[in-house]
Amino acid sequence: MNGIEIRASFPGGEEASEAQRKLQMLRIGDLNGSEDGKAFTATVGADMADRAIHLIRQTGGIAEMKS
Repeated sequence: MNGIEIRASFPGGEEASEAQRKLQMLRIGDLNGSEDGKAFTATVGADMADRAIHLIRQTGGIAEMKS
């Protein structure tokens, strides 16, 4: 899948898990978590990038987009 990679980091693992669950509900399946559970990367289509970033920020995370 060609897409946009979003790197997300959170103050705690609970917030990261919540964001991952919500992204999965949006059918964003390409999620890779970090070992500490406080960060992940997601590859999304261009049409979903803004929505995914908003969701990450809404759950307390910081999002960095890389195309």
